[in-house]
Amino acid sequence: MFATTKETHTAVVFLVGEHAYKVKKPVNLGFLDFSTLRAREAACRREVELNRRLAPDVYEGVAHVTGPDGEVCEHLVVMRRMPRERRLATMVSEGRSVDEHMRAIARQIAGLHARSPHGPRIDQEGAPQALRARWTAGFEQVRALPGHTIEPGVLDEIERLTLRFLDGREPLLESRVAEGRIVDGHGDLLAEDIFCLDDGPRILDCLEFDERLRFLDGLDDAAFLAMDLERLGAPRPAELFLHRYVEFSGDPAPTALWHHYVAYRAFVRAKVACLRRWQGDVDAGWEARRLAELALRHLRVGAVVLVLVGGPPGSGKTTLGGALADRLGYTLLRTDRIRKELAGLDPLQAASAPYQQGIYDPEHTADTYAELLSRAERLLGQGEPVVLDASWGDERYRAMAADVAGRTSSSLIPLRCTVMPQIAAARLTARGHELSDADEAVRSAMAAAVAPWPDAIEIDTGTALEQTLARALDAVHPPELNVSWRFQRPRIEPD
Repeated sequence: MFATTKETHTAVVFLVGEHAYKVKKPVNLGFLDFSTLRAREAACRREVELNRRLAPDVYEGVAHVTGPDGEVCEHLVVMRRMPRERRLATMVSEGRSVDEHMRAIARQIAGLHARSPHGPRIDQEGAPQALRARWTAGFEQVRALPGHTIEPGVLDEIERLTLRFLDGREPLLESRVAEGRIVDGHGDLLAEDIFCLDDGPRILDCLEFDERLRFLDGLDDAAFLAMDLERLGAPRPAELFLHRYVEFSGDPAPTALWHHYVAYRAFVRAKVACLRRWQGDVDAGWEARRLAELALRHLRVGAVVLVLVGGPPGSGKTTLGGALADRLGYTLLRTDRIRKELAGLDPLQAASAPYQQGIYDPEHTADTYAELLSRAERLLGQGEPVVLDASWGDERYRAMAADVAGRTSSSLIPLRCTVMPQIAAARLTARGHELSDADEAVRSAMAAAVAPWPDAIEIDTGTALEQTLARALDAVHPPELNVSWRFQRPRIEPD
């Protein structure tokens, strides 16, 4: 019977009739060792056991190959052959609709994670130091290969952004462990290994050679498939899958963590492509570079940012801050609200007072900024980008904000709203009852007392809001950093 073969860097699959037979290559790549017959047999048995979690009717068992002398000389994983035309990667490349399949796949992966055992041995692989170690090992493995398949400058920036994210996100990663988010997952979710059948998906080929790489954050596991779909030119199914996974797993992860895990998965595949290039696959070099660029884009967009939106009353800072937070899904914190909370007042209760008097005196103002920045620091540590709406007229408070950004390894983006004085005055006269109590007299006094803010990006709010917002968005996320999806969800402070 005629057979076709498919080869990876660790195995060869023979497709014969209604079955597929996988044989492990006798290789030692450092991160896996199949160099002995016993190791290959153990890997085959483990592969069948693990993959039956998601495809019990596909993995039939392990067969033994004997030589002329009757001795076992090799072991094979025996699988039911899946229809090529129902492969997820094929369906995507042909432009066929996969929306319903994305929902079913997300449900199945979320179910696998929900059934996962938990314990110290699994949990420790989700700790900050474990994630850092996996990234670091990947960098070392790529740099140890001959030549420069990935441009050194690209590799260096990936490493810098990765370590910066990890430096400031220990509270987030530790909370993931405490919440039981670390699971015994699939570990290698690729569209090539998922088949969309009429009675549901069959998800094959989980990672079996090192359980530590399969013990991971459930988001990390799901992000692998999102990355692969984006790599295949299918960003909409990628985003749909993530939305559905969050729905079924009940996981309110911050956007930054999604981007970080998509970047990690892109880099893992880039590393594998580098290994294939080293083994003689010329096309793998191009793939490695493309995947490295994908990782870099997600790391850039997923960087945690602290945005300061400042300016005197009537400058449009509150309108811009709210629109910016809404568009990007960032958390919005306002001094106007916090000030009244600290004073025990209803946020909408009027508390008008002359400049620097009443609850607007220096003591109340210092307490307000301290609380504002304390809340921001907690959010940043949890991977939540933050927009802070305040006047920022005093350079002491801007310095405190810079310290918070430094402690949380976050990018500080200061935006100063400006507008003609007559427009600001008209706005203050026309607006209804709001959180702010400032009037034209307060505005004039504040404008006269404001300290220079030379490092701020000036945003003219005298134009239409969409134009103003576009300039602010370019400052926070320059167009060249765009990726196909952002997995945005609104995180705006409620009124």
